[in-house]
Amino acid sequence: MKKLNITIFVFLLMLFLAACGSDEGSTSSEGDSESEKNAFSLVEDGKLTFAASGEFKPFSYMEGTKMVGYDIAVGKAIANKLGLEPNPQRAKFSGIVTGVTEGRYDIAVASHTITEERLKQVNFSQPYYYSGPVIYTRPDSEIQAPEDLEGKEVSVARGTTYIEMATEYTDNIPQVDSDVVALQSLAKGHHDAVITDDVTGITAIDNGLKIENRGQLGVSEQAIAIGKDNNALLKAVNEALQEMKENGELQELSEKWVGGDITQKPETVD
Repeated sequence: MKKLNITIFVFLLMLFLAACGSDEGSTSSEGDSESEKNAFSLVEDGKLTFAASGEFKPFSYMEGTKMVGYDIAVGKAIANKLGLEPNPQRAKFSGIVTGVTEGRYDIAVASHTITEERLKQVNFSQPYYYSGPVIYTRPDSEIQAPEDLEGKEVSVARGTTYIEMATEYTDNIPQVDSDVVALQSLAKGHHDAVITDDVTGITAIDNGLKIENRGQLGVSEQAIAIGKDNNALLKAVNEALQEMKENGELQELSEKWVGGDITQKPETVD
């Protein structure tokens, strides 16, 4: 009887130790996940706060009180992959990078072109889409090529890289709050031309604006801006984007919101 009691005790002890080992393994896994999230230095615990302009259809725009578009869908998908609640915030494009550097936003998913100047302020993820600046005019315009912009009034969105491009041709460069506003003004008879993203122009034409493409000025890489001191978040965002590229999710979002695949880098530049 005594031998039986000892055997039962040993058996119960083994079960207890096994249960403890299982709990420790679970705690370690959960701890690693929480540790990664805590390393992100988030604006708000448990949330990925990301900025977009809300004025850049089809990338970010308003449907009632809700901000939607390709940029917003990408931001939400990344948040979900990081196990965080998406927290999109609307902000003027010209102040978004500053908002990231000052810690008001964790990241910016706002169609920023990677430039040397911006890289002094923030880090950038791998590109999540490729685009390019285009000259848009009214159908009756005499402007047919970049050289025809000499001395003309060329409008651009405030805070964009298109300002520098326009200065190569003219000093008369009215700056407005968004690319859409610039194109709408152009269609109404203001300005001689607008330099903006090709996808934005195509969307504006599809929506009925009487404007025409008069030449592409190059191809640009659009990426997510992240604070210089948030390397853990940069790594996690890049891993999420890579996964989305490999499983086709990024392409699906592009086709849904933009109407085509803009996630692949063009092989040639005209």
